[in-house]
Amino acid sequence: MNCLRTSIFPRPARRPTPIPAAFTLVELIVVIAIIGVLVALLLPAVQAAREAARRSSCMNNLVQLGLALHNHEFTYEALPAGVTHPEGPIRNEAVGQHVSWIVPILPFIEQNNAYLAFDAAAGAYAESNAPVREVRLEVLTCPSYPGRNRSEDRRAAHSTYAGCHHDREAPIDADNHGLLFLNSAIRYRDMLDGSSQTLLAGEMFPDDRDGLGWISGTSATLRNAGSIEKWQQRRALHRDPRGGLGLPGDEDAAVAEPPIDPLFVGGFGSTHPGIVCFVFADGSVRALPEAIDAAVLAQLGHRADGKLLKDAP
Repeated sequence: MNCLRTSIFPRPARRPTPIPAAFTLVELIVVIAIIGVLVALLLPAVQAAREAARRSSCMNNLVQLGLALHNHEFTYEALPAGVTHPEGPIRNEAVGQHVSWIVPILPFIEQNNAYLAFDAAAGAYAESNAPVREVRLEVLTCPSYPGRNRSEDRRAAHSTYAGCHHDREAPIDADNHGLLFLNSAIRYRDMLDGSSQTLLAGEMFPDDRDGLGWISGTSATLRNAGSIEKWQQRRALHRDPRGGLGLPGDEDAAVAEPPIDPLFVGGFGSTHPGIVCFVFADGSVRALPEAIDAAVLAQLGHRADGKLLKDAP
């Protein structure tokens, strides 16, 4: 009887417990944590690589400007005037001729059409020169610069590079000690300190709000070796309630009035971490530290001070 019952009503076979195919919550958290750590380790390296590429591109821009200035000197036996204007000192106002040193070197940076379209006699701010004034030149813009590349009204394209007009803060005038100043015509024989120890041009922060553009031979394209400006300082000087530099997050900072002295020029500066890139009169491009000794910087900005350079860069 038992045998019959067993054969007619067999016991159901026990099925094995299925193994879950998905991650458990703990495993998922561990994986996310590992990915987060890897991303945190990788991002600084990626940012450093990007900045290195931008710095290399910036230095290449300075090489091109240095070559153009050299070609101008070879062709005309003198560097171009830092600014062409009947008299000085130069005021940072859109009044007058104010033709910058960049205009004469346009043919040497593949911008011959812009050079031919520009009327130097009419001046930098003439309406006839507006089309040239609005042209944005890649060679004049550092890829690391985070501000606007044009003025607020978009009628003037900026340059983030400036020629060195003097060894200290002073108005742009005909008695400056640099290489590019009012109606200058410097030759290499005038660089008594040596071309390898004299600044030709370097990085700077343009006035993003009311800038006069690269066509203007004012503080828009000329700076002095009196100081190295920090990005935070320049941003505070030229910010307005709407975020004068067009940068997100500026609105929560205190608004500072821009300089009102039209004769103030300012120094060089860069957004590259800890350095400012310069092209020297010999054509070499070097990155000088932001913390460079002020006396050394001033010596580099003077073409013929006759002093020994104690800490050559």
